[in-house]
Amino acid sequence: METTLSREAEEYIEIIYRLQKRQGVAKTSDLAKNLRVVPGSITNTIQHLESHGLVVHEPYRGVKLTSAGEKVALNILRRHRLAERLLTDILNAEWTAVHEDACLLEHAMTKNFAALLEKRLGNPTCCPHGNPIPSETGILKEEETVMLTEIELNKTCQVARITDEQAENLSILARAGIKPDATICLLEKSSSKVVVRVNKKEVTLTYALAENVRIKTSPEVL
Repeated sequence: METTLSREAEEYIEIIYRLQKRQGVAKTSDLAKNLRVVPGSITNTIQHLESHGLVVHEPYRGVKLTSAGEKVALNILRRHRLAERLLTDILNAEWTAVHEDACLLEHAMTKNFAALLEKRLGNPTCCPHGNPIPSETGILKEEETVMLTEIELNKTCQVARITDEQAENLSILARAGIKPDATICLLEKSSSKVVVRVNKKEVTLTYALAENVRIKTSPEVL
């Protein structure tokens, strides 16, 4: 029997999943920052999720999803990324500005609605940012990628996906021509910034932003 969760609880699980994928665990300070709440206000929700066997909270270390929690998270991500495709593919929204609206739509989407939408969209495999859409059974197929900051200098590669879906950061990348399937070359890097070439134009990005750009490991674009 599936646990019925509030919108707030689903948002917690989704953010915990994203943080856990990025850094192995969701620290409560990072969780509060992403949810835009004060750290002390998250205790009750975390305890609620823990009581349902969806997370494990280790004091001074952070929060991790259980296998049951991860299953819930993948279902939320599925609805979120299908909602993003609805906005871009059918409603012609800009790919840089769909994340926030999808955050609202995902909570109202039933399992049956998601299945019908997926069929109507032609069974897309990824969201507009290149991130994979989990299947109805919770299978997530991720192609092998590396961070932009990790590729060899002067090697021409192809962007696979962008993991940070915040509109402000996506707009910066979009203006630079950096989006899924774009051809890119890393020219310089330091601890604070990187310089890349995109569409024959040199662009400087902060190192932190560049870490959110994932690059296909194969094949190399000639």
